[in-house]
Amino acid sequence: MSISSQPFGRLADGRTVHCHTLAHGGLEACILDYGGIVQSLLVPDRHGNLADVVLGFDTLEPYLQEHPYFGALVGRYANRIARGKFSLNGKDYQLACNNGPNHLHGGNHGFDKKLWDTETRGSESGPQLVLRYLSPDGEEGYPGNLQVEVTYTLTADRALQIDYSATTDAPTILNLTNHTYFNLAGGGSILDHEIALYADDYLPVDENLIPQEFSAWVAGTAMDLRQRAPIGQYLERDDEQLTRAAGGFDHCWVRVRDADKHGFVAELFEPQSGRRMCVYTTQPGIQCYTANFLDGTLTGKSGKPYEKHAGLCLETQHYPDSPNHVGFPSTLLQPGEAYRQSTTYRFSVE
Repeated sequence: MSISSQPFGRLADGRTVHCHTLAHGGLEACILDYGGIVQSLLVPDRHGNLADVVLGFDTLEPYLQEHPYFGALVGRYANRIARGKFSLNGKDYQLACNNGPNHLHGGNHGFDKKLWDTETRGSESGPQLVLRYLSPDGEEGYPGNLQVEVTYTLTADRALQIDYSATTDAPTILNLTNHTYFNLAGGGSILDHEIALYADDYLPVDENLIPQEFSAWVAGTAMDLRQRAPIGQYLERDDEQLTRAAGGFDHCWVRVRDADKHGFVAELFEPQSGRRMCVYTTQPGIQCYTANFLDGTLTGKSGKPYEKHAGLCLETQHYPDSPNHVGFPSTLLQPGEAYRQSTTYRFSVE
């Protein structure tokens, strides 16, 4: 078990960004205090060879430019809010529309673009990086002063655990997640990765990728991922939902039956390396995104361009656009309440 920190670069205002390296159980994670970004995650294959299984950049500068949230903490509201609008206690709020007609991942300057306060510490579970940020009332249009704390832990059983907590001094909405792009081969396409999502329902989306008013059974659709199979095989299905998401998945699967428990919701397997990742969460939904909008214009680590389907996101979260759907689980956080969610990505080999 070890923890170390080193400078990773400077922001325009002169503040230093640090990379905090946690090592335990055969894993090594580098996490930036800028955006809470998982910059690298070294995981062994079936022969013990390490590879970096997350997409991102080698230096700070590309993270300061526009990029698709590689590895970042996103909030206040992860995913989309239709037209950037919601109402709370009879008051209407207008947020930035930074994704076509939608508000996405907290707006123009969400949590992914903040320099977080940090604390590193040992624990019984493993080395930890604690990130804290006070989001002031009105930031990006959201009400309430929101105090957020996110803890990354590397555990002895080869897992990266992310624990989220928050409090507010005024009613607000909140939906936090991590936006890491995984590639268990360490490069190339994820179409040969095998995926399973253990959910019976998903949220169909409209042409703007906003959920409709109901969930739908996955049975008999391209969204039925309950049997582990190659991602490319799933994407060969003819389905309007895949077309709307630019030829891939960008949908939320519904997890409602044991939403208070740290349940097993998904797994990802890469046949050549033997790496397997299992996802456990307390969140009611999981957004699966197959990097449909990467197009080779971004150059990632070691000078490699990131093409379409170069990574896979498994973003545990509340449902997209929940504040505008009375039947969805509530994302309202009231003063005196504590927001708490937890997600674990556990690695093994086959």
